[in-house]
Amino acid sequence: MFTLAHLTDPHLGPLPEMRRRDLASKRLFGYVNWQRNRSHGFDDQVIAALVDDIRAHQPDHIVVTGDLVNLALREEFVAAHDWLTRLGPPDRVTVIPGNHDAYVPGATQQFTEIWRDFMSGDDGGQFVRFPFVRRRGPVAIIGLSSAIATAPLMATGRIGADQAATLGEHLAALAKEGCFRIVLIHHPPVAGATAWTKRLIGAGLFRAEIARHGAELVLHGHNHRTDVTRLSGKSADVPVVGAAAASTAPRPDRPGGSYNLFRIDGTNGRFSCRMAERGLRRIGDQVEIISEQVLTGSAQ
Repeated sequence: MFTLAHLTDPHLGPLPEMRRRDLASKRLFGYVNWQRNRSHGFDDQVIAALVDDIRAHQPDHIVVTGDLVNLALREEFVAAHDWLTRLGPPDRVTVIPGNHDAYVPGATQQFTEIWRDFMSGDDGGQFVRFPFVRRRGPVAIIGLSSAIATAPLMATGRIGADQAATLGEHLAALAKEGCFRIVLIHHPPVAGATAWTKRLIGAGLFRAEIARHGAELVLHGHNHRTDVTRLSGKSADVPVVGAAAASTAPRPDRPGGSYNLFRIDGTNGRFSCRMAERGLRRIGDQVEIISEQVLTGSAQ
């Protein structure tokens, strides 16, 4: 059995001290939003409890699907790297970026430099290239980037033709090897999954490669909620799973942040996968199972 933990959108706080020049960009809108809304909606105690629970379950691998930071300040990227190091070593933790990580022009160069060890493929290249592939036992993790800098009040992502085509090549090659193929992307690739201002541009290109080559699992973030949908695959539908924002503070009408724990059995293209969502219902409670379901009982 291979166990994989998936968490996303931790939006790690608090914000570093802001300088006037830091606010001369889209960051001004994000800073105001943080002060008015996000700082009250997120709680560092929640993400700390989830990380402790992940450690207790000792998964074989952990994936984080973006939005580690808020305003893409260098100090945030360094703090997020420290947090990743506490989560686990780079060979057991895989990260892809989200729209907040690429909040302003130039941010991509910074996070790829600082987080490189957590988003490098097995080819050992000096630079981060998306998509990258990491083989871990029977599992192959394919990391894409939909993270782009956008105008104020926009949170769109993009997958271009080159990245989609390379994704298809990886999916085809890994299918021949009988791997359980897990695709990571921040923005949900399912049609109608988000508002127009938060959509994935080029999602049709992504869906076409999944339809052509199949996959066993697609994991994403961005929507700040846990949901399971499906895309058409080569021979069967492919589960597409989003996770809740990991640091969301619980409220009386809903649980707080959570993560998903996947248990994968099988080999040589014949797999089963079961998912458990684990989260907090109240601050101070123990992390518990929120929901469970079987995603697949055979190869996709």
